[in-house]
Amino acid sequence: MASPLEQFRIEPIVPITVGEFDLSFTNSSLWMMASVAAVYGFVMAGTMRPAMVPGRLQSLVELAFEFVSDLVRENAGKEAMRYFPAVFSLFMFILAGNTLGMVPGAFTFTSHIIVTFFMAICVWLGVTFLGFWLHGAKFLGFFVPHGAPKIMLPLLVPIEIMSYCVRPISLSVRLFVNMMAGHTMLKVFAGFIIALGIFGVGPLAVTVALTGFEFVVAFLQAYIFTVLTCLYLHDAIHMH
Repeated sequence: MASPLEQFRIEPIVPITVGEFDLSFTNSSLWMMASVAAVYGFVMAGTMRPAMVPGRLQSLVELAFEFVSDLVRENAGKEAMRYFPAVFSLFMFILAGNTLGMVPGAFTFTSHIIVTFFMAICVWLGVTFLGFWLHGAKFLGFFVPHGAPKIMLPLLVPIEIMSYCVRPISLSVRLFVNMMAGHTMLKVFAGFIIALGIFGVGPLAVTVALTGFEFVVAFLQAYIFTVLTCLYLHDAIHMH
């Protein structure tokens, strides 16, 4: 039986080496491009011929648009709507990557910590730059707890700074762990189906249930990543 971790192996499709750097086009790159193409095709197909009475595809696009715009307004405020395109793109990219990863033979790039950490560090650097751009040096006041006794500030400020700096780690690990764990369990139970033969009805039922659950997790993880991004955006804009 193949290891359940085999599905996470990154394999080059088009080997490219520049000096000591490996810039190969891999299965991970392929499915990232597939996710971008799927999102672009979905949005363009649903908005190419808008109608007063929307069809199914247009309704789905409008539903996604309203869903993310509500997330931005509720968690980051109306002022953050100018950054809606970036948040919407992030949500749809993660959702497409998680969902396409459920296709048999596909590669789930969100199950790799390097991918999720890169997205998280981009969000973190972006909101940090935005905070300083909007508030200048006053943004440093974000790390001073409101109403805290001055005598406690030498202890509280480093804690606040450390808590802020670990945001990319917690944001990336949450997505990576959930996607990797779910796919690993699916592979394990699918292996039992074949190994047990006619007695594999139990593992088959569990696999079907886990598959449905994984689709829910795929959406929830995209949702959680986006909500936290909006909360970080709120901090950068409002400093509280």
